[in-house]
Amino acid sequence: RAVPAALLGPALLRRPAALGAAAARCAPARDSHGPPRPRHGTAPLCGSKAASLHWTGERAVSVLLLGLLPAAYLCPGPAVDYSLAAALTLHGHWGLGQVITDYVHGDVPIKVANAGLYVLSALTFAGLCHFNYHDVGICKAVAMLWSL
Repeated sequence: RAVPAALLGPALLRRPAALGAAAARCAPARDSHGPPRPRHGTAPLCGSKAASLHWTGERAVSVLLLGLLPAAYLCPGPAVDYSLAAALTLHGHWGLGQVITDYVHGDVPIKVANAGLYVLSALTFAGLCHFNYHDVGICKAVAMLWSL
C-alpha cells in the first residue's frame, strides 16, 4: 500500500531541532582524517560514566523499592517508613524528570519545569516525613487502607 506523499514531506522527515542539538553536543569532534578527539565543554552526561552511574542508581532504587514492599508488610516501623519516603520520592523525582526531558522544550520552560520538579519533590519528601512523624506512618496507613 502506498504512503500518501503528504506524510513523507520534507518537514516530517527532518530531525527535530532538539535532537540535532543534543547529538551535536554529544558527538566527538573529528579531524578530517583522524579518530574522534575529546571535546571540552560538552554536556556532562554525554557518553560519560556519570550517565551509567545514574542509570545504575535508578535501577538500584527500583530494586530497593521491591525489597521495601515486603519489609513494610513483615516488619513495619519508622526505619521502613522513612526508607519508603526517601525511595518513593527519589523514584518519582527521576521518573518525572524523564517526562520533562521528553516533553518540555526550550531553555526557559525546561528551567521552570525542573525548578517545579525540585519543589514538588522536596514538598513530597517533607510531607511523607511529616506523615511518618506526626501520624501513623506509611506502612500502617497502607495496612489500614487494605483492611477497609
